[in-house]
Amino acid sequence: MYHILKYALVYGGVFSNISIFAKNRRIKNMNGYIARNIDNVLLKWKNGNRRKPLLIRGARQVGKSSAVKHLGETFENYVEVNLELQKNLSTIFDLDLDPKRICFELGAALGAKITPGNTLLFIDEIQVSANAIKSLWFFKERYPDLHVVAAGSLLEFALADLESFGVGRIRSLYLYPLSFDEFLRAQGLDNLCEAKSQCSPERPITEVLHEKLCQQIRYYYMIGGMPESVKIWVETHDYEECREVQSDIIDAYFDDFRKYKPKIDPDLLRSTLLSVPMQIGSKFKYSNISGDVDTYNAKKALDALIKAGLIVPVTHTAANGCPLGSEENKKFRKFIFIDTALMLRMQRMSITDILTATPDELVNKGNVAEMFVGLELLKYSEPNLKPYLFYWQGDAEASVDENGRVVKSQAEVDYIINSGNTVLPIEVKAGKRGSMQSLYQLLKKRPQMPFGIRCALENFSSFENVKVYPLYAISNLRSIQ
Repeated sequence: MYHILKYALVYGGVFSNISIFAKNRRIKNMNGYIARNIDNVLLKWKNGNRRKPLLIRGARQVGKSSAVKHLGETFENYVEVNLELQKNLSTIFDLDLDPKRICFELGAALGAKITPGNTLLFIDEIQVSANAIKSLWFFKERYPDLHVVAAGSLLEFALADLESFGVGRIRSLYLYPLSFDEFLRAQGLDNLCEAKSQCSPERPITEVLHEKLCQQIRYYYMIGGMPESVKIWVETHDYEECREVQSDIIDAYFDDFRKYKPKIDPDLLRSTLLSVPMQIGSKFKYSNISGDVDTYNAKKALDALIKAGLIVPVTHTAANGCPLGSEENKKFRKFIFIDTALMLRMQRMSITDILTATPDELVNKGNVAEMFVGLELLKYSEPNLKPYLFYWQGDAEASVDENGRVVKSQAEVDYIINSGNTVLPIEVKAGKRGSMQSLYQLLKKRPQMPFGIRCALENFSSFENVKVYPLYAISNLRSIQ
C-alpha cells in the first residue's frame, strides 16, 4: 500500500505539470505532427546534389506517411498517390517504366502539377504495384531533378518477390516508432532531453533530473512510440484513450494477416505473434507457438513477421570482432516486439504493474527493459542502413552453488554492439553487481573489449571495467569513443 500511495502522489504531481506542456505543445503544432529525427535526414535528401528516389521502410503506423507529408510542406507542390486507395492509378505504371510519361499521366489524372525541383511526388502503398516499384529504378537516370518518395505497409513482401531491387538506384530509409528522446521532445521536454545528452558515467546527471527521467520511462513503457498513441498522450494525458489506440493498431496488424494468404496461414501468424512477447529475453522455442506447429511453418511465420516489421530478430554472435554479422549463428535467435506499449497491451498488463513497480522490478519485469534497450539501439542507428541486433551466449559451464551442489549454467549477454571497430557488451539488469556474472565472463573471454555496459534504472556511474548507463540514456551510447 505504501508504494501505491507513494507513486500516486508522485505521478499525480507530474501529470499536472505535463498537462501544461501538452496544452502549449498543441497550440504550437496545430497540424498535430510530432517532430521526428528523420525530418532532418529528409531535408538533407531534398537539398542533396546526388539525390536518388527514396524508399521509406517500416511497419504499419510508425509514421512513414506523416513524415513525408511534413516534408511536402517545404515544397511548392505536393502530390500524393495512394495505390491502395486509388487502385485505378496503378494501371499508369503498367504501360512502361518511363518516369516522365508516368508523372505526366499521374498529373493529368489528379489535376496536379508535377514539375522537377518544385514538386514532391509521394507514392504511398507502392507495394500494390510491382511495376510502380520497378519504375523507381529509372528516376535516377531519366528524371533526376524530380523529388520522388515511396513507402508501403507490407513493402518487404513485395520487394522479396522481385528478382532485383535496383541496387545503387534507390535509397532506403528505415523508420521505427518514436524513440525515447522523440517522446520527450513531443511533450516539450527538450531541455530535459538536452541535459541528459550531456551526461556520462564520468559526469552523472543530477538526482532531480534522474528521477524525472525515470518517471518518463514508466510513461513511455505504457504509451510506447506509435505516433498516434503519443499524440493522444500529449493532447489529453488520458491513458485509457492511448490503450484504445494501441488496441486498434494491434487489430490492424491482425487484419493484415489475411493479406498474406495463401502464402501462410493467418491463424499461425496470429499465434506466432502472440507467442513472441511471452518469450522475450530467451531463445525462441517453436513449440511455444502451439503444440502441433512444425519447424518449417514456424520459421515461415517468423520470417513473415520480420518482413512486416512487427518483430526484430536478435542473433547470437561469437563477438570476436567486427563485423558482428560475420560470426552470427541464426540457430540461436531471440525476438523482440516492435513497441513496448503494444507488447504490454497484448499481455494485458495493467497500468498499476508499471506505476507501482520499484526501479529494480521495472528493469527485470517481463523483460520489457531488455526489449526497450534493443528497440532504442535500432532507433539510434543509421537510418539508411538496415540495422541488426546481436547477443552473445556462452557454453554451459559447471559451477558450485552456495549449497555445494554442482550446477550447469549458460552465460548470456543481452546485446553486443560496436562503436567503430570496438565491440562492446550490454547487460540489461537491476540488482547487485554480483548478478552480472555473464558480463564478467565475456569480458574475461574477450580481453580486446575495453569495458562492458550495464543498463539499469540508476544514475550514470562506473566500477571496475563496467560503465553504467541509465535506461533513459541509450542514445548517449552514440558518443562512446
